[in-house]
Amino acid sequence: MFTAFALTLFSTFTIALKSPNFVDLSIPPVVTQRVLAQRQFSLENRYAVASVNEVFKKNILLNLAYLNKTVVQKKDIDWNRIEQTTNFSFTLKPGEVFAYHDHVLPEYNGKVAVTTNAHFASQEGFVSDGYLFGDGVCHLASLINWAAQDAGLEVLVTKNHNFAAIPDVPKQYGVSIYTNVADKNSGTRNNLYITNNRNHDVVFHFEYTEDRTLNVFVTEDTASSRVMIAQTLF
Repeated sequence: MFTAFALTLFSTFTIALKSPNFVDLSIPPVVTQRVLAQRQFSLENRYAVASVNEVFKKNILLNLAYLNKTVVQKKDIDWNRIEQTTNFSFTLKPGEVFAYHDHVLPEYNGKVAVTTNAHFASQEGFVSDGYLFGDGVCHLASLINWAAQDAGLEVLVTKNHNFAAIPDVPKQYGVSIYTNVADKNSGTRNNLYITNNRNHDVVFHFEYTEDRTLNVFVTEDTASSRVMIAQTLF
């Protein structure tokens, strides 16, 4: 079921232009955002133990805050704000790459346009249940991977998440994410790489709702070629 936000992506507009230079000229509806894929999961179902689930949820929301740059460093963290509903997006132009973090394989050097801007460490404010800092970011990466593959984008998963199930995400879409600031090479093969292989801009939309559901929509901006649809005639 699409949310109100999703439905706006299908909105069309009819522009009726009436002037001395236009006589009852009506421009037909134009759709500039085409939905390629939509996936979601609940942040209340990340782990069976409630206290551990809370850690996963916080880390996912913090990672989203780094992605949308409302948090740039640990001192920016305001959990009251981070845990509120949110709605934001990022765009990949044709040929551009999203990498989950900035420790990338050599073939992606110079091609990465977007990362989540984080390394999932305690120094960045990520929390732990006593095992790992950043637990939960693999769930977010897997949801993004699922949506990207459904959208037909070029995806490289360098390490799967077969060692543990990710609730609400089919096993084949699981992604293992890891970074080590002291050894950047170790992270290059624990990353997620998504390339826009289409002819138009592709937009990833993130929506966190009041019922604690995280939605990821992938749309294609069919107007990214910027064709003028109306001009004054004299």
